[in-house]
Amino acid sequence: MLVAASRIFSTRTPLFKPSLVRTHLPSASGYRFTFRSMADSAAASASSFNKIQIQRDDTTFDAYVVGKEDAPGIVVLQEWWGVDYEIKNHAVKISQLNPGFKALIPDLYRGKVGLDVAEAQHLMDGLDWQGAVKDIRASVNWLKANGSKKVGVTGFCMGGALSIASAVLVPEVDAVAAFYGVPSSELADPAQAKAPVQAHFGELDSFVGFSDVTAAKALEEKLKASGIPYEVHIYPGSAHAFMNRSPEGVKRRKGMGMPDEDAAAVELAWSRFQSWMTRFLST
Repeated sequence: MLVAASRIFSTRTPLFKPSLVRTHLPSASGYRFTFRSMADSAAASASSFNKIQIQRDDTTFDAYVVGKEDAPGIVVLQEWWGVDYEIKNHAVKISQLNPGFKALIPDLYRGKVGLDVAEAQHLMDGLDWQGAVKDIRASVNWLKANGSKKVGVTGFCMGGALSIASAVLVPEVDAVAAFYGVPSSELADPAQAKAPVQAHFGELDSFVGFSDVTAAKALEEKLKASGIPYEVHIYPGSAHAFMNRSPEGVKRRKGMGMPDEDAAAVELAWSRFQSWMTRFLST
């Protein structure tokens, strides 16, 4: 399967075109490309993350683990910002869902975090996508070697697209739940998914071809062709990144022209996520 994967996408294949992103996000001109390390990012909560290192091929990357030791595992993939407060919030939330999960965040950016749109764009443009898929596989296998009998993958925006790609390219994945992101055809074809996929999108999402309603419906047709169990949910009145509900996350979304707030949609999405992962990761 991994041999086939090398034919599906090439190194550094973009998840979506930078020009397409900039059509819908504030102008990047005038920003400085300054980065801060994970250690300087705002703390997600009082919950304690265990920082580990995972080796794969000729590289080592940091990962952050929270949750019950022998619980089913879930790899949690970052947005284009990097491993910041919001993705840590999501991992803590996941670890606390019944019946309990062990959440692991791999640091795909190797310690860098974007502080504004231009930096996030710069970091995402520089990501080695093939390497990111290898990071995901190594993370899944780490969880399986450390107490988790079954492991799912979830992600948001960039991480959502990578989550769906993992259903195609990482044979050890047992279930996927992706939020507002679809991989490019060069990265992975969802029609070839091997693991069950649940996907969540906002009706007002304006990332054309990546996470808008048209992309969501196209994904649904691909998943239908795959023959695996799937669900595609579209949330009325919600825009991109609607799951980000921390005060900092809400402020950032409003600054990017996404003023919608719908706590009910967020809770519904988490409920569906919980049911999906419990269904496929329970032993």
